[in-house]
Amino acid sequence: MAQYLILIYENENDYATASPDVFGQVMAAHNRFAEQVGELGGQILGGNALEATGAATTIRGDVVTDGPFVESKEALGGYYLVEAKDLDDAIEMAKAIPAPGGGIEVRPIMVFGE
Repeated sequence: MAQYLILIYENENDYATASPDVFGQVMAAHNRFAEQVGELGGQILGGNALEATGAATTIRGDVVTDGPFVESKEALGGYYLVEAKDLDDAIEMAKAIPAPGGGIEVRPIMVFGE
């Protein structure tokens, strides 16, 4: 089994004005995702939602700046670390993650010394 980091990119403004019902629907979809990972033979090893980019701190060399590194329409909003048989299975898992108006990135975890 290999490990993959699934990054969730979305438009933060969509959530800034969202109702509690929208948050409930999104959380229900993430709970369904967790069930689907198991059904696909994988395992969630970790994951978290991230605070908005306004809470970010960027460091370049010796310069520390409040805020994100780049301005963009979509921002990294959270991630899952999963274990899957292969990239194809990780992609199938990632397809179940709710990201309306955004996108998902799947990246293999680099393994050293094997």
